Amino acid sequence: MELTLPSMAALALFVPTVVAVVVVPGPNMLLILSRGIGQGRRAAFASALGVELGTLVHVLGTVVGVSALIAASATAFDVVKYAGAAYLAYLGVRTLLSKGGALGEGPSGAESPRSVGTLLRQGALVNVLNPKVALFFLALLPQYVDPERGSGASQTLVLGLVFFAIALAMDLVYAVASVGVGAWLARSVRFARAQKYITGCTYLLLGASAAFAQPSGRHAG
Repeated sequence: MELTLPSMAALALFVPTVVAVVVVPGPNMLLILSRGIGQGRRAAFASALGVELGTLVHVLGTVVGVSALIAASATAFDVVKYAGAAYLAYLGVRTLLSKGGALGEGPSGAESPRSVGTLLRQGALVNVLNPKVALFFLALLPQYVDPERGSGASQTLVLGLVFFAIALAMDLVYAVASVGVGAWLARSVRFARAQKYITGCTYLLLGASAAFAQPSGRHAG
């Protein structure tokens, strides 16, 4: 199938819209910041990449119609929603119950390194198991597709890849910032002791937010 690109006019409108969306702090930023502060540069960068791999899943879901299924089915929306909330709650409880500090913190107050694969998987799951992200892409991407240019699926995919690139760049900025903040906070013994509670409660708050999420237009809220 021949690749059909969006028009330059569509991209000129799409790019500023994406920038405006991704600069607003949200759950992804909180995850990346908590990882960077607690575990350092590698963890922050791996979490940022994992989150945006989840974005690619949502983009592909929009292209093949999975997002439309979630939008049309209250049951499908709720299944994804509660799975995401449960996963975040699991991360929060695991952090709070860990010995010493957040998810394996050593006696020095810094978290012990976790495998890149684990960090990528956790970042991706936090994003993938958020049905409101799927609905967001379903609502956003088709607005910039011109059926007269050719394949709508192809244009949607290109737009999604543009979104991925911009969002990843912004997440990496958050990752770099989190490392600097973490280095500064590491000098505080009080923060080192409170770190796991801050991280654990952040996950629980994100889980609660996910559990009460409602798709716009179908439920109140």
